[in-house]
Amino acid sequence: MAMADVVVVGSGIGGLSCAALLAQYGFGVIVCESHSIPGGAAHGFTRNGFRFDSGPSLYSGLSYSPSPNPLRQVLDAIGEDLPCVTYDTWGCWLPEGQFNTSVGADQFCEVLAQLRGESAVAEWRNLQRKMEPLAAAAVALPPSAVRWDWGAILTLGQFIPSFAKHAFNGLKLTGAFSRLMEDVVHDPFIHNWLNLLCFLLSGLPADGTSAAEMAFMFADWYRPNVKLDYPIGGSESLVNALVRGLKRQGGQLRLNAHVDRILVEGNRAIGVRLRSGDVIRARQAVISNASVWDTLKLLPEGAMPPAFTSKRQATPACESFMHLHIGTDAPLPPDLPCHHIVVKDWKQGVTAPQNVVLISIPSLIDPSLAPPGKHVIHVYTPGNEPYALWEGMDRRSEDYAHLKQERSEVMWQALEQIIPNIRDRCEVSLIGTPLTHARFLRRHRGSYGPALRAGESIFPSAQTPLPGLLCCGDSTFPGIGLPAVAASGMIAANTLAPVSKHLELLQQQRIGRQ
Repeated sequence: MAMADVVVVGSGIGGLSCAALLAQYGFGVIVCESHSIPGGAAHGFTRNGFRFDSGPSLYSGLSYSPSPNPLRQVLDAIGEDLPCVTYDTWGCWLPEGQFNTSVGADQFCEVLAQLRGESAVAEWRNLQRKMEPLAAAAVALPPSAVRWDWGAILTLGQFIPSFAKHAFNGLKLTGAFSRLMEDVVHDPFIHNWLNLLCFLLSGLPADGTSAAEMAFMFADWYRPNVKLDYPIGGSESLVNALVRGLKRQGGQLRLNAHVDRILVEGNRAIGVRLRSGDVIRARQAVISNASVWDTLKLLPEGAMPPAFTSKRQATPACESFMHLHIGTDAPLPPDLPCHHIVVKDWKQGVTAPQNVVLISIPSLIDPSLAPPGKHVIHVYTPGNEPYALWEGMDRRSEDYAHLKQERSEVMWQALEQIIPNIRDRCEVSLIGTPLTHARFLRRHRGSYGPALRAGESIFPSAQTPLPGLLCCGDSTFPGIGLPAVAASGMIAANTLAPVSKHLELLQQQRIGRQ
């Protein structure tokens, strides 16, 4: 029987961030991953020489340090570098027409001037001015200083003087972003644009996305001279960096290690049992990187108070995804942006099924992802595909094959706006569905994550009523998205770490002292 100080269930970015940081702190860690590939929704895979990202491909704040991005902070803490290429422009295919836009303080104003006129530019400038102090407040208390015990008095306390300057604005970050828009944004296009950005960040429109999350985005995207990042080698390189950090400090990653049960003895989580029958005991804690719904399924009946279980089981879920991964054999224009957003109809709303499609062609900026002269393309519908359409289907049936073709058509059509003859140029074509999400990522109903609306609900802390069990990932504070799940893993690790080591880490990272 194996034993470790901490057993982490799942190797998503949250779980790997937590595990690598725990190993850095000196804990003995074993990570159990059900899949044959680490990374969860961020894993990479290869087909016929084409290297694909299974999920996220839009990154920022990774190419420099110190950075407000918690994921960069984790990499710094474990001593791992992540070479990136940078860029600043993406393509937009909206009801108003096609245009390219860039991150930074000014370029979007040029777009607004052409599409909507000077009054819209004035509104955007007013919003930027309103968001500037809120953005400063959003990063004044770094998540790397957070822990869910009394030690937070010391780790967070050193940042109180700087946060005090932003305390009034900090109060404005607690509700939905739509409240901040009300007095400033009246132009319909800007309103739609902000709803779109909110949806891409959180899976919810502006009236459900936290003001803090959008303030962080404004701090990161709409400042002078900012760049977006892409890890060389794709999301697989990011995952590999976290795994290297884990293993260098003696941590273990076990693949094809499906956790069947979190073991409980004496009202405490004491380890896990794998589907193979193997048991791994945890001296100090089990940390679940599974979703809230999937974590509950791993617990024996009665392990949690009934009221807690009922409340967590009732957590609303975002919808799922459709994916189209393509390997193409012909050159593309060198000035083509590597990312594109396609919206069919603003009136339907950004959350409407198949109304928003995202396109990523990362080989335009990282040729290592494809054989010479070829490209990888990832097209997906971001959290707007209803699982109910797929529920109960046999993946080997003709009905399933037909529905895959039918529901993928919107992605082909979106891509054909950019590459008209793409169907004739494919060497590899793979379609992923909500059932793919549920099967390979072990995601409840293939979901993007909890749909907890800002101002109405909050993401829970890492702690649970069961001693010895903590959680991290997108079901845990601060929520959905790569920076957020990295922060959740960091916070869970900090909570177990001695306060002295936590303070030492903060001193090394020089975060937030302004």
